[in-house]
Amino acid sequence: MTEIAFDNETIGYIRLFEERTGARVRDCLETEEKLVFLVQPGEVHKAVGPGGVLVDRLKGMLKKEIQVVEYSDDAETLAKNIFYWYSPKRVDFAPKGKGRHVTVTVDPAWKARAIGKAGKNLKVARAILLRHSDVVSVSVA
Repeated sequence: MTEIAFDNETIGYIRLFEERTGARVRDCLETEEKLVFLVQPGEVHKAVGPGGVLVDRLKGMLKKEIQVVEYSDDAETLAKNIFYWYSPKRVDFAPKGKGRHVTVTVDPAWKARAIGKAGKNLKVARAILLRHSDVVSVSVA
């Protein structure tokens, strides 16, 4: 696990997100395409709002895509939560260097989407898992 330090812009995103949703943010990652908010366990529905209304409002305000992920101390649960939209079926771990490699098995129909263009979803998943667990690499099967 790495120590997390936020820049002023990220702190601003977290503050806005918490003010608008009432959900507590554990972590926030900014990628080229989107902002990923890790929220406290049990607060995803609060963060997203009925029918996704709160996230849609924030997308409009920030002019960015937003992904909300439920945080977990357990690496397996966190990996499943990151790939939630792709209906993860299994999560397997293998030793790798000083950490572990995780393989998330999803429905074959969702595999390409779960990986994302040029592996962008894998990069986001790896960044989150690297910050909150001993997982050093991620693949989708």
